[in-house]
Amino acid sequence: MTISTIRSHPRVLFLTVIAAFGFPLWAQTEKTMILRLTSTAPRIDGEIDPVWAEADSVSDFEQFGPFYGQPPTERTVVRLLGTDEALYCLMVSHHEKAPIQDITGVFDQAGGDGVSLMIDTFNDKQTAYRFWVSASGAQSDSRMVDDGRNRDYSWDGVWFSKSRVHSWGYVIEMEIPFKSIRYNGDLTEWGLDVHRWIASAKEELYWCKYNQAESQRISRFGRLILNGARPVVKGLNLEVYPVALARAVYSDGGKYRVEPDAGIDIFYNPSEKLTFQLTGNPDFAQIEADPFEFNISRYETYFSELRPFFTAGKEVFMASGKEQSSGFYEPLELFYSRRIGRALGDGSLVPLNVGAKTFGRLGTWEYGGFLARTGGTDFEDDDGILQHEPAATFTSARVKKQIFENSSIGMLFVGKHTPGRIDGVIDIDGAFRSPSYQLAYQLARSINNGKGDFGGSAGFRYFTKDLGVLVRSRIIGNEFDVDQVGFVPWSGTARLGAIAGPTWYFDEGTVSSMFQYSGFQVTYEHDDLYTDWVGVLGLNMQFRSNWGFEVTLIAGESKDLGAKYTYYEGDLSSWFNLSPRWNANAWGGIARSYNFSREYVGLYSWFGSYAEWKALDILELGTSYEMYIEGNPEGKVEDITYNARPFVSLTPVNNLNLRVYVDNLFVQSSDQMERIIVGFLFSYNFLPKSWIYLALNEVRERRDVLNAEQDPIGRRMETADRVGVMKVKYLYYL
Repeated sequence: MTISTIRSHPRVLFLTVIAAFGFPLWAQTEKTMILRLTSTAPRIDGEIDPVWAEADSVSDFEQFGPFYGQPPTERTVVRLLGTDEALYCLMVSHHEKAPIQDITGVFDQAGGDGVSLMIDTFNDKQTAYRFWVSASGAQSDSRMVDDGRNRDYSWDGVWFSKSRVHSWGYVIEMEIPFKSIRYNGDLTEWGLDVHRWIASAKEELYWCKYNQAESQRISRFGRLILNGARPVVKGLNLEVYPVALARAVYSDGGKYRVEPDAGIDIFYNPSEKLTFQLTGNPDFAQIEADPFEFNISRYETYFSELRPFFTAGKEVFMASGKEQSSGFYEPLELFYSRRIGRALGDGSLVPLNVGAKTFGRLGTWEYGGFLARTGGTDFEDDDGILQHEPAATFTSARVKKQIFENSSIGMLFVGKHTPGRIDGVIDIDGAFRSPSYQLAYQLARSINNGKGDFGGSAGFRYFTKDLGVLVRSRIIGNEFDVDQVGFVPWSGTARLGAIAGPTWYFDEGTVSSMFQYSGFQVTYEHDDLYTDWVGVLGLNMQFRSNWGFEVTLIAGESKDLGAKYTYYEGDLSSWFNLSPRWNANAWGGIARSYNFSREYVGLYSWFGSYAEWKALDILELGTSYEMYIEGNPEGKVEDITYNARPFVSLTPVNNLNLRVYVDNLFVQSSDQMERIIVGFLFSYNFLPKSWIYLALNEVRERRDVLNAEQDPIGRRMETADRVGVMKVKYLYYL
């Protein structure tokens, strides 16, 4: 959770600084490694071939946690070799005990042992590739952006690895073809770091040293001297993905209709700095339904983008300064791709016929372009009246320039073009960064057929060994409207919030760090012609055994829809990663606030938890559970809503997974289950970027039963949707 508008979400300061805070300072000493060239490429088999003796090596790692700056408890040796076509990496991880093998293929500190290689191939100190391999051999990759503040896990590269476990530890080899990544071929050095996670000791190791108040930063990577190496990209650098799809859809009367379909995705890299992406007739079915979100605010609910075409390369179109780690500063989301191919009033989707992207670099400039074409369609609104959604063309253009080493400034345009009309937005944004602070800003103007208004946001984050400061602001004009292309529902509002306080870091003992903060937030809403204000007091503690908690108290004056009242809130959040076999989170709170769904002031309370348990190396069980309690003005309970989402995940071998989940929604006032979603997914990554999917989903909802006069006479559970999808995606790598 993040610090957000006080009343637009009740969990205001939830996990405010879980990742934004909690770690001692660094003193940077630049490290260097030389890339040796070889005419004989090593075999990627987990065995240490003689050719590795030619490579430069490093072993001077140190702890990032749990004992910052201390020597590792286990030895790690890394070697790198290069050919004209690929980068090769050998990691030898000594381990007194047998490493914990996690084959889920997802890097997290609750999982098993593993290592990762990170390379800044443009040496821009802002972006890098990360390649993670677990001791069991499972792979995961991502793009690091904004100087390491954010991760793009949608990036999926073609690379190869092999792991082999021995009695003394494990060996991992990687091959990263240069044609799978983008880079500046004129450079003589790249940025480099290496990471290792020792699960049994909860020990995190890096080759480079970082300020723990800032965590890992690309601008503090070591140097990989290319030693005269000039990567040569060979072949057409073309990736073609034919997609075959067969869908069986349940319809009224218990019948099914089979809908065969096909599509194609194309990636083309005419140079090492430029990428084109094209999709034709894409399948945008989601494997799992959007999670249930309980919302008593006056604003719409936000849902994350899950469709691969839109998630790939999305960091190019994001405003600078977004912080996934703390979430304290969130720039306005002016390109909300879920507006494209959106759901209509009757549940149908706007058809998307074709989409294309391009993104690349030219010196210190980064650029991107986007185009999508949706078809026109008829649908019924909530009142059963036939409506028409016209065909539309969506466009976006982005340019960003690196300044002052690892700071940036950029411009973004997003537009929706329909016959005789254009809706969109243009913005200027940027971020100034140093090891201890970031100042980010954004100024935007909406475009609504020639009309529009201004909106903007800014955020400042500063942490040292003694002090932490977080400041953010947002101003949205009354006529600022980007609903056709973005997600900015807060028209006619202004907000300023800040927290600050002392920080403590401990070299020994149970507690690793502590942050005690206080602050304020003021919020003006034009609809109420009133400025809300609250004071904030909180404590964040992190423990060396890999758990922590945060408690926050908030109180002030507020006004909504003519009702002026004293607002107060208390939050408690905790997180537990005490064992490689399980991890959990728990949170809860109570607030006196305005309930927009019921239009009165009352108490509102919530409780939530999430837990995962690796019952076996191949079997994972887990569930989320949330409870929302709505009180009325008389102080009595109006209603309680429960939502549970248990799942079972089986990974018998690397790259093959079977997952079953159930989503239950129960409401106390009806004393009945109101919705049940059951889903099954089989996924097999049989070759790099080549997949077989089989998905089965059923949605059952409680609906009104009507008599002959169309009057409701009761409610019963009915099948709202039942679908089976088989999808094959194959990569032709030319």
